[in-house]
Amino acid sequence: MSETGISSETIQRLKSAVGSAGCVDSAADMAAYLRDERRLFQGRSPLVLKPASTDEVSKLVAICAAAGIGIVPQGGNTSLCGGSVPDESGTQILISLSRMNRIRDIDPVNYTLTAEAGCVLANIQAAAREAERLFPLSLAAEGSCQIGGNLSTNAGGIAVLKYGNARDLVLGLEVVLADGEVWNGLRRLRKDNTGYDLKQMFLGAEGTLGIITAAVLKLFPVPKETCTAMIALRDTKSATTLLARLREESGDAVSSFEYIHRNCLDLVFRHMEGIGDPFDHRYVHYALVELSASRKGAALDGVLEAVFSAGMETGELLDAVVASSESQRLQLWGLREAIPEAQKHAGVCIKHDVSVSVSRVPEFLENGTRLLVEAFPEAQVIAFGHVGDGNIHFNLQQPEGDDPQAFLRQAPRVTRLVHDLAVSLDGSFSAEHGIGVLKREDLHGYKSDTEIALMRSLKRALDPHGIMNPGKVL
Repeated sequence: MSETGISSETIQRLKSAVGSAGCVDSAADMAAYLRDERRLFQGRSPLVLKPASTDEVSKLVAICAAAGIGIVPQGGNTSLCGGSVPDESGTQILISLSRMNRIRDIDPVNYTLTAEAGCVLANIQAAAREAERLFPLSLAAEGSCQIGGNLSTNAGGIAVLKYGNARDLVLGLEVVLADGEVWNGLRRLRKDNTGYDLKQMFLGAEGTLGIITAAVLKLFPVPKETCTAMIALRDTKSATTLLARLREESGDAVSSFEYIHRNCLDLVFRHMEGIGDPFDHRYVHYALVELSASRKGAALDGVLEAVFSAGMETGELLDAVVASSESQRLQLWGLREAIPEAQKHAGVCIKHDVSVSVSRVPEFLENGTRLLVEAFPEAQVIAFGHVGDGNIHFNLQQPEGDDPQAFLRQAPRVTRLVHDLAVSLDGSFSAEHGIGVLKREDLHGYKSDTEIALMRSLKRALDPHGIMNPGKVL
């Protein structure tokens, strides 16, 4: 018996199931798998296993189930809540899906793509484009995150307003259950009313009920016309008013609508090279807007111009920069995408991923900013996010020159203020990042006893021995 409590015989069986190419057991090689993206959680494991097929995943889970060994599934390890790394006990086996990266099928007529869980999101997007189709899930980590992880956390991103969250983009799943049995639900049907919709149990479950190994994904027509603009706003309420007008006047062609506070841009200009301010003047509030249509001649630029002109007359809209080329469009999006990286350069940050109804976004932004400024006058509120679906990334940046660890010790107080406000507005303390370990106590604090009991019942039914990503979510 090893120091992990796992017998050497079991370890050897696990290694044999994936072969030498699928086994990582040296401390140096395992390090990147055992530390989370934000470096908040550091785990231990006797080995990392990298199966190359669903059959190999099934064998691994069956071996672990028989031995009562905890299993931590991992995709691109881009989780922001510690959901993809093992705990510190060293008794859990990490299963990386990275070798399962085949696109099994593309059906342009049915507008579907079937991909294995380890496919990098950007590669799925590229494969869809090659078939003259669009897979719309898009987020900052798309060059490294994997579709299995995206589905397990019900990822959101910048296109939720038009296309929905990750769960809305799935027709079928293949899942390895907690005893090693494989459920093949890879159906490409848009109508299938044959009992419970089983796939929904695993979408957003963070690997606590089973391991997603493949999925049938929805595709869409490639936009033939796109209009992108960054608009300076009078106040936060002007953002939601602008969104409503654009949706109405464009025939609901708004694909993305991002709010950005000036504090975010100041961080970007200060810490990221080669990025300049597209405006001649400083403003406090901005919206990054994108309209798209699957046909040419939609005249989206005309719609934007008309709405902007009306907003200028009322004083709600102050200025605008409209992209006249693809390179200019990418430059505008580059400002938005650079914010998280700029935050890293600026020091430690206490982050929150909350959502409220779109109509209450201004109320949240104004009251949340007031609460944090009063409690932490030296720190800086960094607010940005997907206002189109009510999802705000509401962060507090360390004061310049402060001790990072001392600042981080304030995190529970900061988080309670932010989460209490979001929930008081009938919102959520976790919009798109999931629960993992980081927000587990919040789940129990804000969810009702009935909801927690239902979740526990589902967990017991599908994972009676508690081996699937133990310690996460519940």
